[in-house]
Amino acid sequence: MNNPVNQLILYRAEEDSLISRMSMLAMNPGEGSSDFTPEQSACLQELIELAETRGFAGNLWHCALAYHLVYHENAFSRACEIRGHVEGSVNEIARHDFHIFRGLFSAFESEENAKTAFGSWINGQHYAPADTGKRFFNKRISERICTLAVSLAGAQDDAAFQALMEQFYLEFGVGKYGLHKAFRVHHTEQQAQIIPITNIAHVHLDDLVGYEKAKQQLIENTEAFVAGRQANNCLLFGDAGTGKSSSIKGILNQYYDRGLRIIELYKYQFQDLNSIISQIKNRNYRFIIYMDDLSFEDFETDYKYLKAVIEGGLEKKPSNILIYATSNRRHLIRENYSDKEETRQDMHSSDTVQEKLSLAYRFGVTIYFGRPDKKEFQVIVKTLAERAGITMPEDELLLQANQWELYHGGLSGRTAQQFIDYLRGTRQIG
Repeated sequence: MNNPVNQLILYRAEEDSLISRMSMLAMNPGEGSSDFTPEQSACLQELIELAETRGFAGNLWHCALAYHLVYHENAFSRACEIRGHVEGSVNEIARHDFHIFRGLFSAFESEENAKTAFGSWINGQHYAPADTGKRFFNKRISERICTLAVSLAGAQDDAAFQALMEQFYLEFGVGKYGLHKAFRVHHTEQQAQIIPITNIAHVHLDDLVGYEKAKQQLIENTEAFVAGRQANNCLLFGDAGTGKSSSIKGILNQYYDRGLRIIELYKYQFQDLNSIISQIKNRNYRFIIYMDDLSFEDFETDYKYLKAVIEGGLEKKPSNILIYATSNRRHLIRENYSDKEETRQDMHSSDTVQEKLSLAYRFGVTIYFGRPDKKEFQVIVKTLAERAGITMPEDELLLQANQWELYHGGLSGRTAQQFIDYLRGTRQIG
């Protein structure tokens, strides 16, 4: 008997995949046995593992099918990501596949299947995953996939089924770029692998106390970028612990639902930049390549490669990619007084200086994050204490905060947060 999964065109699945094997089980329900076969037990185990790692609940067979649909990158799903419905012949091919999927959603509802222990378990179970807090997706994505599974199971016809998928692709996108916010890079001999980061800090710009002008500059540039207008590469520089990295995380959380994604890159991975750009330049998302704590010693020359990639190569920079970097140095590369002195070793000392400044000049927007003064530090402490539910007298709070900063890095937002975390830990608050 031919497996309907093998008839899929766009949404093809491997022969040994879970949905292919489950489909075969639905076509061969057996003799109403009350015992699981080895293959049935193996499939149930995979369904449960999928539920626990992805946070799926309810009918796990339907969730597995929905997961395949939202994670499968093909000509139709990529065309619909962040755009929704598109015209073209690809719709007819997708409709063919969706007709097959409608049959798969009802695969275990036959009378023969209902008589078996496996069919009864699949049809009647309402799975609730363990609350471990460790998930491949954030809770919002997991719940949306479960909701989609219920809707797809109830779709009245192929057109309704397709409309549901188009709406999902419009809201979330498809595959790893659609279902994750941030990524890291793993180097391989073939090409750089872009790997999802599954545990993201839920930082928002409002969490950063002060720096309103700096945050507004960052918002304006990012707003233009996600809206498809001209925007600049951005350098956030200034003192340590002032919220530069937190601002980047806040931007990600603020604009994720508008198609913004971030790829974290370290300077030893610059060799992979061209590979990364080639993989993301034709997608419908807006990508920020994020370089944290970027700086170079005067003997390091990797910055020259970065200069060429940012601006200066023959290929036009893709409009859906920007580079955001944070640094404690305004000019990124260590400068020495000897660079500005006429020496016999360098007859053109001004060229040496300009060479070292040229990387920083390639960032069209530069935003300064300075260390707060005493009053600003105290405002930060009081605001964070209020948010954390700490109700100790203000005089005592500020006295302890002042003592803390003397021994823990000085005046900065990071020091203030560490002090509040200390209070929460010792007082068992929050």
